[in-house]
Amino acid sequence: QVQLLASGGGSVQAGGSLNLSCVAEGSIHSLVLMGWYRDIPGKQRELVATVHERGERNFAESAKGRFTINMSKTNDRKAVYLRMNSLKAEDTADYYCYARSVFSRDWWAQGIQVTVSS
Repeated sequence: QVQLLASGGGSVQAGGSLNLSCVAEGSIHSLVLMGWYRDIPGKQRELVATVHERGERNFAESAKGRFTINMSKTNDRKAVYLRMNSLKAEDTADYYCYARSVFSRDWWAQGIQVTVSS
């Protein structure tokens, strides 16, 4: 089993920055991919960014050039960090940390609210 604990988010003015963090504990050695998705009202859950433990990163078009994602690993935890810069009102959403194992099993953390006011 894997437990994901997400933190960060909040409210910011347009143009500002926020950080999201997510720590995975438990059976972490099988995790190969971590990242973030978001729920925008009226839309399907969408990818924000993911990072593979080999280092490959994948970003939504809307996130490219503004967001960075990094993963850290120790013996007993893995964590993923999303730095969001130049935030726009349309980035307002509930953000969900995500992890996938080498066996293609997925885990989700609780949502983190991000509100960007224009």
